[in-house]
Amino acid sequence: MTIAIIIIVAVILILLFAFWGTYNSLVKLDERVNEAWSDITVQLKRRSDLIPNLVEVVKGYTKHETEAIKAVSDARAKMMGARSVADSAEADGSLTGALSRLMAVTESYPELKADQNFQQLTTEISDTEDKIQAARRFYNAGAKELNTKIKLFPSNIINNMVGHFQKREYYNVSEDEQDKIEKAPEVKFNN
Repeated sequence: MTIAIIIIVAVILILLFAFWGTYNSLVKLDERVNEAWSDITVQLKRRSDLIPNLVEVVKGYTKHETEAIKAVSDARAKMMGARSVADSAEADGSLTGALSRLMAVTESYPELKADQNFQQLTTEISDTEDKIQAARRFYNAGAKELNTKIKLFPSNIINNMVGHFQKREYYNVSEDEQDKIEKAPEVKFNN
């Protein structure tokens, strides 16, 4: 009788420790994804804060390039209004594409390219773009790990019992925006 009780207690303790460990690993993964998302939003905000300064510097040199400047301003407004991962990714792609087109326009203005404020802003934006890409990869890796853990046995059973760990969207730029980003700007020299 006592051996049966010991076995039952041991099985119950093993199940409790397994539940506890699995639940805690889900909590850690969830928090890692939250942290990664926070890193992305910080970098997106930083880039959005730099853009008005860049636009003002460009405006000072380029009186006739209102279309490129408006595209950047519109994309920035869209980025600031994004609320979900998908909206942020779409707005990020639009903003990156608009910035690429603006940079292509600046190729026609050597005085602008030589301006120290412009050089500093473009360096800071480029650095921020690199940080956004790194944060995006970190977020997507965390989302993949959490999404996988939620689906795997026995964590799927535990998640169904507690029910508050949700599958996370990946931070992906749409194919249309990716094409705009990857397409090299066309530079023409007039003779």
